[in-house]
Amino acid sequence: MVGNQTVWSVIADQTVWYNGVMPRDGTVNRERILDAAERLVIDGGYSGTSVDEVVSAAGTSKGAFFHHFDSKADLAAALVARYAAADLAQLHRALDAVAGIADAGERLVAFLRWFEDDGDALMAEQSGCLYVAALTERQLLGAAPTAPIRVAVEQWRAAVADLVRTARAAGRLTVQVDAEALADHLFVTFEGAFILCRSTADPGHMRRQLAVLRTLVQALLTTPGG
Repeated sequence: MVGNQTVWSVIADQTVWYNGVMPRDGTVNRERILDAAERLVIDGGYSGTSVDEVVSAAGTSKGAFFHHFDSKADLAAALVARYAAADLAQLHRALDAVAGIADAGERLVAFLRWFEDDGDALMAEQSGCLYVAALTERQLLGAAPTAPIRVAVEQWRAAVADLVRTARAAGRLTVQVDAEALADHLFVTFEGAFILCRSTADPGHMRRQLAVLRTLVQALLTTPGG
């Protein structure tokens, strides 16, 4: 559910080119191939994206492509692994951003607002989620390349549920809500909003749907000390 080049990405091109020469380890070229492939797969699907299209979009050669990836399937596995790593890095940035908030209820709300505030930036970087593209064609990719998605989902669930349980233990929630189910609802909101944004050609749905979730959770909070 994350983008490539803004704060929504763990992978940014920090390599410096000297006299226009690519570093010998080929890192820049590999990342450029992955960036191009990610955009194409999100927009057109795995089966709808050819190696030739990736090579053309990346401005590289087939020789360079196969230097870094043994096959299209190998590229897909690298794409999912990179995307999941960026997704989890985004989760931890949000957790770090709110860690200093003493009140457990306010910390939960601030965590949700963090994503809401960056909703427009997310949609400016990507039109959909690579998770959906990969899982839709799991029969072609196989179980192994998509395994990082489940790991990411479970880590998101655990982290957000911990925020919910902490708020509940502090007496800041008015109802006995299922912490894991509420945590999953954040993930569901992201994925549903991606579909809504694409189907209506209105990227603002991401921010608005995240705002609705934050507002609903905020309404469940008791008054501090109450």
